[in-house]
Amino acid sequence: MTITLYGIPNCDTVKKARTWLDDQEIAYTFHNFKKDGITQQLITTWLADVAWDVLINRKGTTWRGLSEQRRTSITDGVSATPLMIELPSIIKRPVLFTGKRTYVGFSDELYQQIFNQ
Repeated sequence: MTITLYGIPNCDTVKKARTWLDDQEIAYTFHNFKKDGITQQLITTWLADVAWDVLINRKGTTWRGLSEQRRTSITDGVSATPLMIELPSIIKRPVLFTGKRTYVGFSDELYQQIFNQ
């Protein structure tokens, strides 16, 4: 199983997810999407498992910093994708791709379910 954890390294939730994976000795690749970027193909893969409105972090400062017109124009995966490419910090973190499925966010319970710990 090829596992990739997407996020930014200074995000507290990403740090918790990385620590959990390390503590369980689960091998993974970390993809810093601010530094390494995000592609349309990658977002399309995520959208196969996760709704666009789950991927968009509407509580963060990036979303709140958008104009009202821009926020109201984001209505589906098609309109959300360019926004996520342009402003990767608008993506809720972390995004975990197990090679089979995409998950968003972190909790000990969620990761235990994913990895059947």
